[in-house]
Amino acid sequence: MLVLLSCIGCHHAVAPVAPPLVSHDFDFNLGVWHTQIERIHGDETTSMAGTVTVRPVWDGRAQLEEIEVDGPKGHWRGMTLFTFNPTAHQWNQTFVGGSSGSYANPLVGSFANGRGELFASDTVDGKAVLVRGVWSDITPDAHRYEESYSSDGGATWSPAFRAQLTREAKTADAPAVVSHDGSHDFDFDLGTWHTESKRLLHPLTGSKDWVTYDGETIVRPVWGGRANLAEFHADGSAGHLELLALRVYDPAHQQWSINFSHPDSGTFSTPGVGVFANHRVDFYDQETIGDRALLVRFSMWPIDADHAQSEQAFSADGGKTWEVNWVNRYMRK
Repeated sequence: MLVLLSCIGCHHAVAPVAPPLVSHDFDFNLGVWHTQIERIHGDETTSMAGTVTVRPVWDGRAQLEEIEVDGPKGHWRGMTLFTFNPTAHQWNQTFVGGSSGSYANPLVGSFANGRGELFASDTVDGKAVLVRGVWSDITPDAHRYEESYSSDGGATWSPAFRAQLTREAKTADAPAVVSHDGSHDFDFDLGTWHTESKRLLHPLTGSKDWVTYDGETIVRPVWGGRANLAEFHADGSAGHLELLALRVYDPAHQQWSINFSHPDSGTFSTPGVGVFANHRVDFYDQETIGDRALLVRFSMWPIDADHAQSEQAFSADGGKTWEVNWVNRYMRK
């Protein structure tokens, strides 16, 4: 049962679509890897070593990377989700830091001649920079990744992160579970769920026209449960629908974030943020839908061990009133 159905930031992505194009550019990255990392900040270089586990998700159209390394400052954990935009023929590389659960600006780019280059804009130490991520030296059992910063529009680049990876195993089907002090609020949601959904076609218009879907949601743990990834697919009176949702716990603020991606774009929405209270979580976000700025609320709660429910609602009056426009009911398989 998952929040996948809601689609904060994906309200337009519900029309029937043909199966999306699949890219195999990142297939070399699947598996379990030993990694040697250098993080470079000014004249200081910090070395770390550990394990990177990469597994396919979304029927191979995306990949999830879990990073567990140790260095002089202790343990460091990260996560990267790779999603493909079939229209632009570009990859989106979205990193989530383990200490805060926050999302970095996604790197976007493509592969040519066995080399991948992806770019983003960001701020480092208060200064606006371009970020370039390069995948190179790719062989069946080794490859290299490097991030560099440029403050002169790409004329020159300074290395900030290097990783050399060598294969440890041929499969990433069973990533290691590590101990952590994060939240287990979403443990009830792990597993495979039959999902029945209904969606209001024209929210906030007085419309009473609903469409229905019948499908499946699969929720898998990440970082030993402190994050989770949900895959949803369904068919209904409005056609076929697929979504991917990543939920990450922020231990510093004891909050969860939720972020959605759709196969048409491979990009993520603006994260909704929420807190569990009384066995229920309400994620909130502001989105521009059409030409209107609206508040979006996505709520989830378990009913019992084998049933759960979620709802999405919009508000056009600053949260004074809410109209429910998506209802999802989950039955454990």
